[in-house]
Amino acid sequence: VQLQASGGGLVQAGGSLRLSCAASGRTASSYVMGWFRQAPGKEREFVAAVTWSAGTTYYADSVKGRFTISRDNAKNTVYLQMNSLKPEDTAVYYCATARRSSRESTDFNSWGQGTQVTVSS
Repeated sequence: VQLQASGGGLVQAGGSLRLSCAASGRTASSYVMGWFRQAPGKEREFVAAVTWSAGTTYYADSVKGRFTISRDNAKNTVYLQMNSLKPEDTAVYYCATARRSSRESTDFNSWGQGTQVTVSS
């Protein structure tokens, strides 16, 4: 599976951004699409994920209520709508696929190239 992430940018605190991740290739082997993020000097952390078939979603506590993940099966694309952004949301955001529901990056086997999100205070 090949993943192409887009939609990052610079936004003021309280603003919104929408990230997209388009999947191509052997997408049938993918059960769930997730977003992770990594800030400078920090570990990569789980943000949100959605299952392709049922659309079941789950989130990190730090983004629950502010971020919404969704998918468009016809376009093989997953979106991450980010509202009420905070400076601590600043990171490189990566999309990734896994064969089972998980919050662990080690369970995700295909990764996109990352897109930078910067939130200014």
